[in-house]
Amino acid sequence: MRNNLSPVAKEGLKYIGCSLLLFAIFAVLDFEILEFMAFFALLFFVFIYRNPERATVIYEKNSVVSPVDGVVLSIEEIDNKEYAYKIEIESSYFDVAFLRVPFNSSLKSVNIKRGARLSKIGVLAKKINEHAELVFEDEKSNKMKVLHMLKCSVDEIKIGISEGQNLLQSLRYGLMINGVTTLYLPQNFRLNIGVGQEVTASESLIGYFSK
Repeated sequence: MRNNLSPVAKEGLKYIGCSLLLFAIFAVLDFEILEFMAFFALLFFVFIYRNPERATVIYEKNSVVSPVDGVVLSIEEIDNKEYAYKIEIESSYFDVAFLRVPFNSSLKSVNIKRGARLSKIGVLAKKINEHAELVFEDEKSNKMKVLHMLKCSVDEIKIGISEGQNLLQSLRYGLMINGVTTLYLPQNFRLNIGVGQEVTASESLIGYFSK
């Protein structure tokens, strides 16, 4: 996944292939309505599994970039021993689905829980919806927890990295279509975003660790 340079994610090829096959069958049988629906599905899957290249933006040392495309829903201060800030970013079908490493780090832990895909992220959805929790930590012990949670989606969360791996900022590490990402950041973090801001994975600056 990290080296996936094709214009469309390989995870979407089965959907694209099925849509293309159905389009061809319906075209031969002259089922115009079904042919149109299959063609629309083909375009839909090509769009949501698109894999554009991103420019590598050079920020100051200790910078953290967004791991997802989306809109910042909320920023909260929390009372926690490890984390002081919680940021929620909502991604839709219009956003690129690839997940990117937020800073040069190693993956300390990853936990994926398969589950439901309720469209509204409420109390129930937070308990039963499919999610993936990852913790990244750099050589200075700066730590960040990332929680990806699905809403109504055509595919499950894909994570292509494992615990202990050393990762470079902006590398692809997974895929999530239509979900909410929650970032947990420590007290020594300086925020650089605001509520309502659109962010782009690997390009938008979230902020800096102060050490």
